Amino acid sequence: MAVGQTQLDHFIPVYQFHEHHSIRIRASAELVYRAVKSVTADEILLFRTLTWLRRFGRPGPKSVLNAPPDQPIIDVAVETSFRLLAEESEREIVVGTVVIAPGQWRLTELTTPEDFKAIDGPGFALAAMNFLIETHTAGTCTLSTETRVYATDARSQRRFGAYWALIYPGSAFIRRMWLRAIARRATAHVILTQRK
Repeated sequence: MAVGQTQLDHFIPVYQFHEHHSIRIRASAELVYRAVKSVTADEILLFRTLTWLRRFGRPGPKSVLNAPPDQPIIDVAVETSFRLLAEESEREIVVGTVVIAPGQWRLTELTTPEDFKAIDGPGFALAAMNFLIETHTAGTCTLSTETRVYATDARSQRRFGAYWALIYPGSAFIRRMWLRAIARRATAHVILTQRK
């Protein structure tokens, strides 16, 4: 992998919509990565409130917008509407989904990372999100999360753009709170270890 290149770059190198957030954490890459993979919806400030609003208060099946309280949110995502696209231990995890698709297309057609890369016909909007860990010293990392959305045609771009304008403030808030929840979990382990 080239310097500065991420796994996310392999899946959505070009995009029309984007958000990026980061946090500095006093913990090792190992602890941060474990926290990324284990944080639950209940640990993320206002996650349940904002996702309840986003689904208009309607109950529904298990999903990222209706996550069980005791299951890691990454696991919920991958079990429902997202697919694991890449995982590089202690460095990066990438998940992706199709947010707009032609009427005949079904998410069940997305079974491998290569399937995701192969989507290029009109009528699609693809979304991918990563968590990336960059180590500065033995005990300090920067954790970032980036979301990219690529629409395959102008109509899909307009459709997603209207949705993005509506959800972006809540989405950005959730991403920042998600990073803080990961930081709390990772540093709590460091504090526990120091007290022993």
